[in-house]
Amino acid sequence: MTQPQTKSRNGAQTASQAGQPLDLTTELSGFLNDFSSFQADVKSRLSKQEDRMTLLDRKTISNARPALSTTIDTGAPHKKAFNAYLRTGDDDALRGLELEGKALSTAVAADGGYLVDPQTSDTVHSVLKSTASLRAIANVVNVEATAFEVLVDHTEMGSGWASETSNLTETATPQIERITIPLHELSALPKASQRLLDDSAFDIEGWLATRIADKFATSEAAAFITGDGADKPRGFLTHPTIDNDNWGWGNLGYIATGADGDFATGQAADAIVTLVYSLGAKYRANGAFVMNSKTAGAVRKMKDADGRFLWSDGLAAGEPARLMGYAVLIAEDMPDIATDAYAIAFGDFAAGYTVAERPDLRILRDPFSAKPHVLFYATKRVGGDVSDFAAIKLLKFSAS
Repeated sequence: MTQPQTKSRNGAQTASQAGQPLDLTTELSGFLNDFSSFQADVKSRLSKQEDRMTLLDRKTISNARPALSTTIDTGAPHKKAFNAYLRTGDDDALRGLELEGKALSTAVAADGGYLVDPQTSDTVHSVLKSTASLRAIANVVNVEATAFEVLVDHTEMGSGWASETSNLTETATPQIERITIPLHELSALPKASQRLLDDSAFDIEGWLATRIADKFATSEAAAFITGDGADKPRGFLTHPTIDNDNWGWGNLGYIATGADGDFATGQAADAIVTLVYSLGAKYRANGAFVMNSKTAGAVRKMKDADGRFLWSDGLAAGEPARLMGYAVLIAEDMPDIATDAYAIAFGDFAAGYTVAERPDLRILRDPFSAKPHVLFYATKRVGGDVSDFAAIKLLKFSAS
């Protein structure tokens, strides 16, 4: 009978064919070595292929990226969609952003409008912060509710000394005051012609931000000082006032100048000094004056007993002027010097006055009410009120 022939891995006859005994250990070891070489070769080829694919992906991404762009602009889709809405009224892109979950809370409501793009919103807020408004020195908080509540402990918690053997005296209970600051709707209504909106060179977002910021800043500045609280913030000058010697919570204390409608003759600087030191020490460290330009013109001429001016201008651009070393905010809505007028205020307004606002700014496009112009109804919600009556003092231009 013919015996089957076997061959080695390279095709040669095995040792048994050559008349020699078969060494299985040697043959198996050789097979494993060949298989390991095959595996290493496959891995090497796969690694090279992956490197080539990675390089190709990088080139593709690099070619697709716009010039000078190194990061993803998350606000770009919203900005582009918002621009289309302002120019043509097409809100499909804004609705699409909301449906895809990419919108920054674009809240589609025909009556409520759409949130502006982040860049425009930031521009408006930066202008509001930089304007000559009480907002610049007040406490500003962002809220999501319709009102903001401030809890103020305006009494001192009792305390006392104790020894090891003496009886302890019961201390007094602090009194907590709750102040509610409701938010009101602040609006602006700039308008532009459709022909201007059709001009692609026209910076619609920049124009809109400037107009909205100007209107908001003017309305806010007045309300924070003289607002009556009816559909607007309540200004600090609308609260009851009382002679500082008889001051009590719920009132603003005042210091009289000693002359009706003017500073006392020969003692003009004394009234300013008395006003400063009528404020508690813990508030005085962060104190600031508030007055209008006309009053500032009169005050900056004052000198102390040694002939030195009380007023000093800021040493750098943008730095506020100082009166007796304290910053001066020029707020044109403060009253002029007149009989019984509270023309100067001094206090720690970061503690004494709180501005509460919702961070969102909404725009509703109206192409029908003022043809051939297009109206842009911009709204935001803001409130303000005194949050600590001990932190603000007033200078009253009266004999007593």
